[in-house]
Amino acid sequence: MESLFGITGSKVLLTGGTGGIGSALVGGFLRAGAHVCMLARDEDAVKISQQKYSEFGGNLTYVIADFLSDDSCLSAVAQATKALGQIDTLVLAHGNAMPGPAIDLTLDVWSAQIQVNLTATFRLAQAVAPEMIKRKSGKIITYASMLTFQGGLNVAGYAASKGGVGQLTKALSNEWAPHGVNVNSIAPGYIKTKLNQHVWKDPEREKSVLARLTSGRWGNPEDLVGPTLFLASHAADYLHGVILPVDGGWLSR
Repeated sequence: MESLFGITGSKVLLTGGTGGIGSALVGGFLRAGAHVCMLARDEDAVKISQQKYSEFGGNLTYVIADFLSDDSCLSAVAQATKALGQIDTLVLAHGNAMPGPAIDLTLDVWSAQIQVNLTATFRLAQAVAPEMIKRKSGKIITYASMLTFQGGLNVAGYAASKGGVGQLTKALSNEWAPHGVNVNSIAPGYIKTKLNQHVWKDPEREKSVLARLTSGRWGNPEDLVGPTLFLASHAADYLHGVILPVDGGWLSR
């Protein structure tokens, strides 16, 4: 089973590692024996993560990156590759949401969400893929959303970008699967993090979401760890272009 599910010694590049879900993923990969390099924009937040996971020492490194800048995205991959030696798994768990009515959505806010959530996801995957294709081995795991499937409310830019992530995942998988590279996606349900606090801090919205969850509870960041580790393991070698909902039963209702 270790050869099937184990990822000890794997080199993982992970975005969004200082966020709610991303921080849990960092811990999950480290505990599974992987070497993790985080891409993050806030050095103070990185220091908090380093303190939190200090027991893992040099197995956790980081690179500062600004996903609003294409040059920064590409430079970050080069730095991370140097730090890790190679990238076996790329986990694209970053994202931004700027909620508000579509009629009031400015082009700047729209563009920022498309750039960070969709364009940066593509450019990071595009930068990592050539070495994976050359080795005929690699895992790329994007992070989609329930709004990859649904339109949501007052989040037009976020929904558009995450819808794009779902289609991008399938498109990249179609091209890279023949070269031994698995491109799959996790679609989190309603997870209690800062990203969607505009929902769970609204009593009416929070109540309506909870009423649809067959699990009877909102998700926690730790609920995403197992599925992500699975997609990074050899157990998922025959999975290509999958968007895996981890949603507490939201879509089945």
